Amino acid sequence: MRTATPNAGTAPIARTARIARPHRFLMCRPEYFEVGYSINPWMDPAKPVDSRLAVAQWERLYEELSGAGHTVELIDPVPGLPDMVYAANGATVVDGKVLGARFRNRERAAEGPAYLEWFRARGFEQVREPRAVNEGQGDFLAAGPFILAGHGFRSSLQSHREAEEFFGRRVISLKLVDPRYYHLDTALAVLGDAEIMYHPQAFDEQSRGLLRELFPGAMTAAAADAAAFGLNALSDGLNVFLSDTAQHLAARLRARGFRPRPIDLSELRKGGGSIKCCTLVLR
Repeated sequence: MRTATPNAGTAPIARTARIARPHRFLMCRPEYFEVGYSINPWMDPAKPVDSRLAVAQWERLYEELSGAGHTVELIDPVPGLPDMVYAANGATVVDGKVLGARFRNRERAAEGPAYLEWFRARGFEQVREPRAVNEGQGDFLAAGPFILAGHGFRSSLQSHREAEEFFGRRVISLKLVDPRYYHLDTALAVLGDAEIMYHPQAFDEQSRGLLRELFPGAMTAAAADAAAFGLNALSDGLNVFLSDTAQHLAARLRARGFRPRPIDLSELRKGGGSIKCCTLVLR
């Protein structure tokens, strides 16, 4: 686990042509999605969820990703696990190696084994059951030669050490300080190997300093776009799939040569997640 600045090549991003690269994703249909408990500031069981609309919005995301040339695989939803739709939390996959998730909240504990079983059944050979608490790609985001890792609310610092040993990549620990941004992928999005966008106020001062040094040309998102889940986005190098309510952020992405692909996931945001939360990247 590294907290010092790594030598990763920190020159500002050059204005070059953007290229979409095909990705492989794992998703879970929100067949049993509801908000029946509250484990983050966005969840309110008193607010009704339109289950049919949640499925329709999820299907739109699935179609947009497939239509952009990406491969989308599916894991069967499990009754009693309404948050399983947030597939990003189910594991971390880097270089074909799978580190399972171990959830902090008991309401989600059974999701970890369900996702690990999916990977084993499909022939992934390097699969590890985690020792430390980690919530998958909610807090582990691969960026170039290293992994950006969040802690403060869900994943533990011990999990950062475990990930570094297992994946053989530098892990850069970033502390989250605003409970609304309880996972790293709600406060930061990887746009390319050396390019990110993030909300500075979601991090402590040391982490902000690391991000400034690592990514001096990074986009910083204003509070309104962050609160609209604009940073819970997914990029293939050209297309950036993001919340339709983060309009200012979309305009800034377009000015940088990206192609914003706004998607309405308003029902799934009631559970505290959006586009990235719904997609587990199979790297």
